[in-house]
Amino acid sequence: MPPQIAAFFRRLSDGFKGFTTGQRTIAIIGVAVLVLGAVALSAWLGKPSYSPLFSGLKDTDANSIVEQLRKDNVPYVLSNGGSTILVPEDKVYDERLKAAAAGLPAAAPTGYSLLDKLGVTSSEFQQSVTYKRALEGELATTIEAMDGVKTAAVRLAIPAKTVFADKTPDTTASVFVETQPGTKLSADKVEAIVHLTSAAIENLKPTNVSVVDSQGNVLSTVGGGATGSSSKQAADYQQRTSDSVKAVLDSVVGPGNSTVAVAADVTAESAQQRSETFSTSKDAAPLSESTKTEKYTGTGSGASGVLGPDNIAVPGGTSGNGSFDSNTTTKNNAVNKVTEDRTIPQGAVKRQTISVAINQAAATGVNLNSVKALVTSAAGVDATRGDIVTVEVLPFSTAASDAAAQALNSAKADAAAKQQSDLMNTLILAGSILLAVVALIVFILILLKRRQQREPVDLGERIDYVALPTAAPTPVLEGPPATTAIPLPPVPPVPALPMPAAETVDGERRRAQIEAMVAEDPARTAEFLRGLMDEKQSV
Repeated sequence: MPPQIAAFFRRLSDGFKGFTTGQRTIAIIGVAVLVLGAVALSAWLGKPSYSPLFSGLKDTDANSIVEQLRKDNVPYVLSNGGSTILVPEDKVYDERLKAAAAGLPAAAPTGYSLLDKLGVTSSEFQQSVTYKRALEGELATTIEAMDGVKTAAVRLAIPAKTVFADKTPDTTASVFVETQPGTKLSADKVEAIVHLTSAAIENLKPTNVSVVDSQGNVLSTVGGGATGSSSKQAADYQQRTSDSVKAVLDSVVGPGNSTVAVAADVTAESAQQRSETFSTSKDAAPLSESTKTEKYTGTGSGASGVLGPDNIAVPGGTSGNGSFDSNTTTKNNAVNKVTEDRTIPQGAVKRQTISVAINQAAATGVNLNSVKALVTSAAGVDATRGDIVTVEVLPFSTAASDAAAQALNSAKADAAAKQQSDLMNTLILAGSILLAVVALIVFILILLKRRQQREPVDLGERIDYVALPTAAPTPVLEGPPATTAIPLPPVPPVPALPMPAAETVDGERRRAQIEAMVAEDPARTAEFLRGLMDEKQSV
C-alpha cells in the first residue's frame, strides 16, 4: 500500500479512536445513512424503464407470452388485470418479433378478414354465414372503441329472402356490452350504439336493436327503443314529473313544506297504426266530365193484351203519337287522400294521478285553486284521459326533521371533537419534534464545548540559568616595563553551579520527546494531545 494511503488510514483510525462514545455513535449512524442512500440511489438509477409489449390480451394469449418471456429470461410486469404486459424498452421490439413468429397473440380472426379464407368451392350457405359473422365482428370492434366499453359482441338475425312469403320479417340485432370497472353507460351512449348498429345493417330499424350489459341490465329493448322496460320508463316519468311540480311548490310555499307523489300508468307494448282520410275541395275543377243526351219523337202503335191459349196474344192495344228525352252527366272530381302511419312506442302514459300535500304552518295566505292550477300545468295533466290532481293542506310531522337536526348536531360535535383531537395530536407531535431538535442542538453544543476546553499539559518547567558576571579582562600594556605596580581589584570567587533536580530532568526529557514528535508529525501530535485533554475532563 502506498505510504500516502497508509498514512491517511492511520490518521483516520487515530481520529476515530480520539472520538468520545457519543461522537462515535453519531459517526456510525451518519455512515450508515450515507451507505443506505447510496444503495437506494443506485437501485433506482439501475431500474429499467418498462414499456407495453401487448395490451388487451386474453388470458390464454397472456399466458403464452409470459411463458416465452420466462424462457428468454426477460423481466416483465403485468397490469390491467393481466391484459397488459410491460417489458424493458430495449426488449420491446425483439419480443414482439418473437411473439409474431410464434403466432402470438393467437386471437381468432374477426371482421372482414374472415372473407379472405373463402374458397371458390364454398356453398351459398357458408358465404352468407361468413358474411354475417364479418358484419358482427366489425360492429363489435367499432363498439369496443367507445369510451367505457371493455368488450362487445353483436348477434344479427337477418331473415332469408324467399319468394314464397308475401312479407319478409324485420331484421333484429342484439348487442352485449361489458363496461370498464366502475363505468356505467349513459343513455346517450346506448342510443349511439343502437343507431350505429341499425345504420350498418340493411332494413334494421333502431327499434329492433336490443342492448344488454354484463350485469344483466336491459339498456334497449326490441320495440321499446333505448329507454328500457316499461317499469323503468314509468319510474323515470314519475321522477321527472315530481321534480317539475316540486320546483313550482318550493317557490310558492318554500323548500321542505310540500310533498309530491306521482303514479303513472304507462303502456308496456308498442303498436303500429295506419289511417287513411279522404276529402274534396269545393272550388276545385273536375278532372274529367262527360254528358250523354237521348231524344226520340214519332207515331206508332202498341199491341198489348193477355196471352191466350197456346201463347197467342189477344189484340187489345192502342195507337198514337209519342216522344223520349234523356240527359246523363258524368264528372270525375279530384279527391284528397291522406295516409298516416303511426308508431305507438312503449311507455306512453295512459293515466296519471298526482297527490300534493302542503304544510299547514306554511300555507297561510295560499290559494289552493291557484296551487292546483300550477300543478296541473307543470305535470301536463290531461283530464280527457282520466288524470287526477289532489291538493291538501295538512300539518306535517316534525319527528324526522328533529331527528335529522339532532343527527346533524351530533355529527358537528363529533367533527369538532375529532378536529380538536387532531389538533392536540399535531401539537404533541410538533412539541416532540421540537424537543428532539433542541436536545440534539444541546448535545452538539456540549460536544463542541468539550472540544474547545483545553487543560495545560504538565511537561515540567524550563530552568533559565542566569549568567554570572565575569571578571573584566586585564589590560596588557606594551612598552617598557612599568616602574610602579598598579593595584587590581579583588576577584570574587565563582560559586558552584547547582545541580538540577530529578523532576526537572524528567520534564526536560519529556519536552524533548514532544518536540521531536511535533517535528516528525504535527497533526498526529495535536490529535494525541487533544485526546489526552478530553480524557481529563469530567463527564
